[in-house]
Amino acid sequence: MADEDQTTDTPKTDEAKPEGGPNGAAQPQQMPQMQVLGQFIRDLSFENVAVQKGRAMEGQPDISVKVGLEAKKRSAEGQYEVAVKLNVTGKVKGADEPIFAMELDYAGVFAISNVPENQMHPYLMIECPRMLFPYLRRIVSDVSRDGGFPPLNLENIDFVALYRNEVTRRMQAETGQQKPS
Repeated sequence: MADEDQTTDTPKTDEAKPEGGPNGAAQPQQMPQMQVLGQFIRDLSFENVAVQKGRAMEGQPDISVKVGLEAKKRSAEGQYEVAVKLNVTGKVKGADEPIFAMELDYAGVFAISNVPENQMHPYLMIECPRMLFPYLRRIVSDVSRDGGFPPLNLENIDFVALYRNEVTRRMQAETGQQKPS
């Protein structure tokens, strides 16, 4: 039978393959790996302004949440510290005076591998805060409740949109500075 005599140039699975894959092409990257080594509150402040000033909270609350992110490399190889900074202010709709103010700086230490250097910044600013968010949300809920208000359940934060907005803002700031006056 002619079909049995045909040979192919495909290597057998137990044969050694050339370094870098066929024709010297780069091997596909391994999947990124992240391990949370620790989480902690760096700073927490809660002020119940309404009680301090002797005012009763009347009306519908208006909650403002500002989010900031920081990331830095640690001295250990492949370790990074990422912090989510929240500034939460509650006011009664139509009033200027806050009824409460909360500042929370919550950080995590991560071991990260198999992420290309050009993708590390977005990875740190998107994936790491996503891992921290459920814990941060719980702290905000507990502290607002313990501070005398109904528990504040934060909406999900879209860290991808937050990152894109910051990149756009920085690009606009750079192009605005480079224009001759």
